[in-house]
Amino acid sequence: MVARFRKAALLAGFATSLLTVGAHAVEPQRVLYVDATVIDGTGAAPRAHQDILVEGERIVAVGPHGTLAAAQARSVDLAGRWVIPGLIDTHVHMATPPNPARAQGELRRMVYGGVTSVRDMADDLRSVSELARASRVGEIPGPDIYSAAVMAGPPFFGDPRVNAVSMGYKAGTAPWAQAIDDKTDIPTAITLARGTGATAIKIYADLPANLIAALTAEAHRQGMMVWAHSAVFPTRPADVIAAGVDVVSHACYLAYQLEPVMLASYEDHTPVHENLLAKKGDDPVIAGLYKAMLAKGTIVDATGGLFVHYDKLRREKPETRPLRCTGTTTARLVRQAWKAGVPVSAGTDFEAEVSSPWPALYDELDFLAHDVGMPPLEVIHSATLVGAQAAGQAKDTGSVEAGKLANFVVLAADPTKDIGNVRSIAMTVKRGKQFARADYKPVTVEEMGAGDED
Repeated sequence: MVARFRKAALLAGFATSLLTVGAHAVEPQRVLYVDATVIDGTGAAPRAHQDILVEGERIVAVGPHGTLAAAQARSVDLAGRWVIPGLIDTHVHMATPPNPARAQGELRRMVYGGVTSVRDMADDLRSVSELARASRVGEIPGPDIYSAAVMAGPPFFGDPRVNAVSMGYKAGTAPWAQAIDDKTDIPTAITLARGTGATAIKIYADLPANLIAALTAEAHRQGMMVWAHSAVFPTRPADVIAAGVDVVSHACYLAYQLEPVMLASYEDHTPVHENLLAKKGDDPVIAGLYKAMLAKGTIVDATGGLFVHYDKLRREKPETRPLRCTGTTTARLVRQAWKAGVPVSAGTDFEAEVSSPWPALYDELDFLAHDVGMPPLEVIHSATLVGAQAAGQAKDTGSVEAGKLANFVVLAADPTKDIGNVRSIAMTVKRGKQFARADYKPVTVEEMGAGDED
């Protein structure tokens, strides 16, 4: 009886404390950003002399200068400045293997460089979940993280990277890194993945078309997105797209559709035979893939800067193993996708050098602008609203609009004149919190690890 009384008293005290906290809750801060040129991320033309009213984490209103009712709001003068939505990197790896110091350094460089959201595309989700929590509540500076649980055929789980992300589990049995075959209980596999906090599954490698389709259907039924390599080996791109996945990564891999004999496994790294593509103009086989993607609403996570980066590396170090495509061919494939109307997101799949003050996403923006030929306004659209769609977060972020999270970047120079002007960043606002560029502390070799200087 005494124990019951004490428990009841404790519960009553807890309830009273909650009421007390509620009674004294601080009203969300209101901030009025004044007189900026707003590029909203939808692809619409810039709008000069706009005010943005933020309350707490969200944008309350956007309107012509002087038209918003902003009682008790703190004013921030942005005259002569440009505002774009927070940038979104749709292909990062924050924990292969887990290294919190390195990850926190990279996250800091991202958010102070204007990146407010990322898709983590296969890692140890125990570590990623903690990073996501810490960034979300403001314990560390960083973007919001939306993650994927990996699913692949059993042969993939001999990859040493799998052991790095699933220590403590037999390879292929971790809820966030599961081996799938004909005997797998797919509804249970998806439920286990969902329990990790992942927002999507990533279909990685070594799976036949029927299992890709089954995984996709069940993930969608359980409310998860499906992200996949554009070729899953031995499954061709056409069958990956037909399965209804939401996003395919690596535009380069789409060229495997032309191979007379498809690679039997992911572990065979034979590059695409680029000579099989049409000599000039759009390739008709690739055009068929893009027609199917448009019909399905599939997004392509291009990762083109990665292939350009490796071309440069191989020129400097010829002994470096080639990737599956050259940068030139990757640019050609992305250009054809963009011109066909396929939504292209901006993903990196690599980190910038330690000495770089900017996140790797800036290289992808340069790739889209200079190698692919996108106008800067469309590059911004790819790196913001399309990225939010790829992450399944477009209802909350990706554009500067009333009701969405206050995720935006303040620039000192016009990015529609030159995409390089994203480097004129003065401030990032993420969930209403300001990260002044002047406060950025550069990443260090000690954080990022010796040997990562190049």
